[in-house]
Amino acid sequence: MPARGKRSRGRAALPAGSRMRQTERTRATRRKLLDAAKSIFAKDGFEAARLEDIAAGAGYTRGAFYANFKSKEDIFFALFEEWVRERIQSLTDALRRYSNPNEKLVALRTHYAELAKDRRLVLISMEFKLFALRHPEAHARLRSRHRRIRASFGELFSEVMVAIGKDIPIAYPAASACLGAVSQGLLLEHLLDPKTLSDGDVRNVLGLYFDSIFSGCARAD
Repeated sequence: MPARGKRSRGRAALPAGSRMRQTERTRATRRKLLDAAKSIFAKDGFEAARLEDIAAGAGYTRGAFYANFKSKEDIFFALFEEWVRERIQSLTDALRRYSNPNEKLVALRTHYAELAKDRRLVLISMEFKLFALRHPEAHARLRSRHRRIRASFGELFSEVMVAIGKDIPIAYPAASACLGAVSQGLLLEHLLDPKTLSDGDVRNVLGLYFDSIFSGCARAD
């Protein structure tokens, strides 16, 4: 018994600096794996991407991959949720810059007009959706996350519209889903034929589509 207590005190006495360095190394490894996965998924496609290539792209082995993620789907969801957190934070910050409700709506419109900017992650998301439709377990996970995401954006929509004193003709989560779907479709067409559908065209159409949902409300000049 005394010996066990002595060992326990030894573990607890691990220097704080060592623990911090270990935590930083773990975070750095995870970050490199996420960045490599984003590049590999965009280059090879989700289904064709190999764990070995993701690990090698980050400078690690399969063992390092499995120490941080359970599977290819798992690292995709980590990327997806990171992207969503950044989008929600970006939109929240944009809305918090204004106190006037109409200015908040213009900021919301501008955000959605720029929705297709992160091309790699949008394309990866589209490809994974097709994968998820063919695989029930992945489908259930993606659907669950999408519902939470749509609800989060819906709350931001509601906050702006309540301040304005107006409403929209569809539920707020449905509006978020529609804006995302149109954005992805336009991006795909732009990448296929940028001469016919330019970056500017994509932004303009997204703005017009936003206006069609938030009809009768303030809009950008």
